[in-house]
Amino acid sequence: MKKLILDLILKKNIRLNEQVYLLIFSSEKGLPEILPGQFAQVKINDSPATFLRRPFSVNFVDYENNELWLLIQVVGAGTLKLSETSPGASVNMILPLGNSFSFPDEKKDEKILLIGGGSGIAPLLFFGSWLFDAGFSPEFLIGARSSIHLVEVEEFKKYGNVYITTEDGTEGEKGFVTDHSILKKRNYDRIYSCGPTPMMKAVGAYAENNNIFCEVSLENTMGCGIGACLCCVTDTTQGRVCVCTEGTVFNIEKLKW
Repeated sequence: MKKLILDLILKKNIRLNEQVYLLIFSSEKGLPEILPGQFAQVKINDSPATFLRRPFSVNFVDYENNELWLLIQVVGAGTLKLSETSPGASVNMILPLGNSFSFPDEKKDEKILLIGGGSGIAPLLFFGSWLFDAGFSPEFLIGARSSIHLVEVEEFKKYGNVYITTEDGTEGEKGFVTDHSILKKRNYDRIYSCGPTPMMKAVGAYAENNNIFCEVSLENTMGCGIGACLCCVTDTTQGRVCVCTEGTVFNIEKLKW
């Protein structure tokens, strides 16, 4: 898939909580084909301390309204500067980068669960919309530290049932995603996940122990997005590979976890 360098215009900057922002961009020339799980490398304007672009999973693409959504969690100077961007500003990014989640077979009755933690929910909304539009009935399991850290829950509900865990029990079931009772009640055929590495390892172990197809989207540090800087290298059964070019999506059978 061809990679493009585009200047997108910020339409909306929506603060979802104290750390997370939803940035909605548009393009005068239209948006390229983007697959669920792919990401963009974003240039941070007016930030001398931020030399490298920052990677963000594509949260959603609305081709009808020519919109690209990015979910931004403020963790440093670069993301802070990006979160302060005002509507109307032009932001340069390279996209689409990386591979995508594997699309299920044409068995519409397959039970599919998408598990996200923290800002790792970002690519799962776009993938969930694809599955829904294709006639599947995906379900979502979302984990967060507390209810105030949950975002986009109503968006996820447009595409399937949503189950929630919070570490402090302020919403949904108390505990981690792998503690949720739905995993004891349902026999899933496929699980897709993105979030903190310990969470994805736990999800991967659950899937492996139950013989469930499972893919995870890794969130390694990525300086370039094209396999040149080697910041994102990870160990796999096929050797050390760049997450940005060989992933970010991997079947758990290929990861040395």
